[in-house]
Amino acid sequence: MSICDDTLLCNFPKCRAKLSAFAWVTACSHVFCDQHGSEKFSRSPVICPACSSALSGKLDVVRMELSPSEEYKAMVLTGLRPDIVLDISSRALAFWSYQVHQERIYQEYSLSRAESQLKQMEKLLTQQNQSREMELTALKGEIASLKKMMDEYKRNYSEMSEKLMQRNRQYQKLQGLYDSLRMRSMVVGAGGRHTEQQMGHQDYNADNNAGVAQHATPQRSPPFLSLGPEGDSRFLSTVEADGGKTFFQFSSPGRDKCRPFIRKH
Repeated sequence: MSICDDTLLCNFPKCRAKLSAFAWVTACSHVFCDQHGSEKFSRSPVICPACSSALSGKLDVVRMELSPSEEYKAMVLTGLRPDIVLDISSRALAFWSYQVHQERIYQEYSLSRAESQLKQMEKLLTQQNQSREMELTALKGEIASLKKMMDEYKRNYSEMSEKLMQRNRQYQKLQGLYDSLRMRSMVVGAGGRHTEQQMGHQDYNADNNAGVAQHATPQRSPPFLSLGPEGDSRFLSTVEADGGKTFFQFSSPGRDKCRPFIRKH
């Protein structure tokens, strides 16, 4: 039952629905919705789902109409003595007071449970905030160090860019000098090759002229082959001076040496 209004709530732990048309009321002052009451109280033995009390009496569980008609209101207590009417009314009010008390206890329990969960969540949130603050501080330090490194890299980059521009200018100068020297060497080399070709042609012509002159000059025979009026007498006189023998008069030295070794039979 809600404290702010006069609506009963189902006492089934997992339901807690508002009751409107019909409800199941027990002798232990509990009330249930029509769905759970029909399901639980149709079994035997009948046990209260809220307090586990045995409901064995005929009127221990009653299905009540929460919005009765005017005729029912006019006739339900008619003819009863005032003390009976007051007794019935006091018991009905006791049922309502119990439902209100039970709802207040349930709400207090829910509140204490929510407060404990809230404290746990606050504690967890505080720990997470502290860890996040520590991480944030560390990240701020890293950001500061990275900024310093970035500034240093920028400075180094600017210095290297200036050096690179200077090297490029030097390279362009050297490239220009190299191109001019190469063109000059190409011109000088072409002139030298032309001069060498001219000198080679002159040497070749001189060699050809010398060869022609040598072929035109008559060769002289050796003195001992020269024949003339006295040529034959000189050659023959030289031969005759050697013992006065001619070529056909020389004896073979091998024949003379081999004679003593021949036996006569």
